Amino acid sequence: MPRMVGVSFRKAGKIYYFDAGDLDINPGDWVVVETVRGKEIGRIISKTREISVDEMPGTIKNIIRKATPEDLDSARELRRKIIEAFKIGEEKIRFHELPMKLIDVEYTLDGSKMVFYFSSEGRVDFRELVKDLASVFRKRIELHQIGVRDESKMLGGLGPCGRPLCCATFLTEFAPVSIKMAKEQNITLNPVKTSGLCGRLLCCLGYEYEQYRNMKEKLPSVGQDVSTSLGKAKVISINALKEAVVLQMESGATVEMPVAKIMWQKKTYSNNHTVVTAKDE
Repeated sequence: MPRMVGVSFRKAGKIYYFDAGDLDINPGDWVVVETVRGKEIGRIISKTREISVDEMPGTIKNIIRKATPEDLDSARELRRKIIEAFKIGEEKIRFHELPMKLIDVEYTLDGSKMVFYFSSEGRVDFRELVKDLASVFRKRIELHQIGVRDESKMLGGLGPCGRPLCCATFLTEFAPVSIKMAKEQNITLNPVKTSGLCGRLLCCLGYEYEQYRNMKEKLPSVGQDVSTSLGKAKVISINALKEAVVLQMESGATVEMPVAKIMWQKKTYSNNHTVVTAKDE
């Protein structure tokens, strides 16, 4: 059976799967693989796993070989060349007066192709730029436009929490994030508080979303009438982590109280019919 293994080409990069064949490889090893862009060097990030032909996600290419010292030296040399290539790329973009921002440059392992990653607010006609870069580097040139989230992932930085960006350190895929996740966690709906360096909603809003949603199922809703030992009251806010609510009593006073000490009627829905259930004290 094929031995599938995950390979990543940059830190926290997307995981691609290859057939390890008979190679003796382990997580952390560097390998040379054939991609649509040519030969590239990547790192093993998962253990090999035997799979049946039915489980194979389409066509899986073979790993060519474990990276040799020469391969690693070539990769290091190409990374040094990237600095100069980046400067030339920026100069050519300014020369052609294109509304684009160069983000990163990559070489294939054999140095026959270069990929320039850029961001832009709209579509860019970069045909003349490609010709210019090809005449300078004498290689095949590709330009890839990336989104703002991928830009932050490549550039890195510190998030509002003061820690390195999740996307640049351990997130290999971008999961959908919605404003509903912030509302569910009672986070102030202020773009400064809910947006990352990319200007999009923080990825971390999704980390605890399911836990908050599950905890809130055990709590009354804001605005709901409840009964307590102090009398009737209305819920004005909830604290899911403390499993407590802030109540406004009939006298106008506000009181924080654990949900275990109140009674309320919770509405659940089954087959489009409302069923009222009671929460015991």
